[in-house]
Amino acid sequence: MNNIVAIVGRPNVGKSTLFNRLTGTKKAIVESESGVTRDRIYGKSDWNGKEFSVIDTGGFVQGSDDVFEEEIRKQVLFAIDEADAILFVVDAREGIHPLDEDVAEILRRSGKKVFVAANKTDTPNLTHIGSDFYALGLGEIYPISSINGNGTGDLLDEVVKDFSKTGEEEIPDIPRIAVIGRPNVGKSSFINMLIGDTRNIVTPVPGTTRDSIYTPFKGFGHEFMLVDTAGLRKKGKVYENIEFYSTLRTIRAIENSDVCLVMIDASQGIEKQDVSIFHLAEKNRKGIVVVVNKWDLVKKSSNTHLEFEKTIRQRIAPFNDVPIVFVSVHEKQRIFKALNYAEEIYNKRSKHISTSQLNNFLLPIIEENPHPMASRGRYIRIKYITQLKTNTPQFVFFCNLPDEVKDQYKRFLENKIRQHFDFTGVPIQLFFRQK
Repeated sequence: MNNIVAIVGRPNVGKSTLFNRLTGTKKAIVESESGVTRDRIYGKSDWNGKEFSVIDTGGFVQGSDDVFEEEIRKQVLFAIDEADAILFVVDAREGIHPLDEDVAEILRRSGKKVFVAANKTDTPNLTHIGSDFYALGLGEIYPISSINGNGTGDLLDEVVKDFSKTGEEEIPDIPRIAVIGRPNVGKSSFINMLIGDTRNIVTPVPGTTRDSIYTPFKGFGHEFMLVDTAGLRKKGKVYENIEFYSTLRTIRAIENSDVCLVMIDASQGIEKQDVSIFHLAEKNRKGIVVVVNKWDLVKKSSNTHLEFEKTIRQRIAPFNDVPIVFVSVHEKQRIFKALNYAEEIYNKRSKHISTSQLNNFLLPIIEENPHPMASRGRYIRIKYITQLKTNTPQFVFFCNLPDEVKDQYKRFLENKIRQHFDFTGVPIQLFFRQK
């Protein structure tokens, strides 16, 4: 389970540069949403074999620096609530700023581990200039340079000291199911229905964060881990700026799951945020079941569900080969059909197709439906196909001009694989390499 490190501080102290340094080598940005942050909000990093997630709270602040704006306060409070460790970035060259003091006051009360990074000490003779920040009362000061990396190693040594190494936790090898979706679509009701209707709930397994992450569930013919998401933890006060904050928790649930039940409110239809959450699960290559809740509230005709399903598939395209289940948590309708799909998809994610099966099926199709002529009148010739030995389905097509293969033809091949080998609900990846 990943720990979370939040980067906080006033504007223009180098938070973005530090975020890029921590995540840039992996280029593991999970979601990019213009208008929410400055295009990068969440990434992954690791140090000494300990992987952790990084929240960048830097892009919200607008206006002048001399006012402690409400948006800064929201970010710091959210980071305190969500993170296991906080990197408080200050500008060593400018010294203590009134905004630094305001942030420090909140951090002192938080009880969280706070590491003060005195940034812009770009040369060794500048490392002493951050000593003024001891006055903030947050303990040790770490002089760093986000630009050239000076001091960041020593800082990270301390940050990850108490983090667990990647893969240390023993999680039973059973499906890990996350119920995700925007607020008020019925996630909590769904989870409470599962937990409330059976007495076979095992004590939650403690994770590396302050809350339980997995809840084992056994009942109604199913056994799986319910991944922590909205409704499982004590909510407390929520500080929201559009969907940014709910997205962070959704990302955590997605990362720690095998299959996501993406829940939509039937009474409101599929909305933009539903589509964004669906694509988050897809990008993380998780199995997906779309669960349309509150179906009992919808006025129906003979084709209502078909029209609703058609709309959903249009909105989530091109990856729309997923089961769509119409449920009513309130009426307990078709709940376990959704769980059946989730278990089926969990098994499909680990399915391996032999090289001979792939080639016997696909090569004749490729011959009958060749790729359009490439640039300069060249033909693309696919020699053979194989599946990689990875945790999720990934296929490699060896050909003469891999960079020339068009997206439309890739989708054609993907759909053939999906239909013939039954990968419904499972994102698959196709790679094209030089033979």
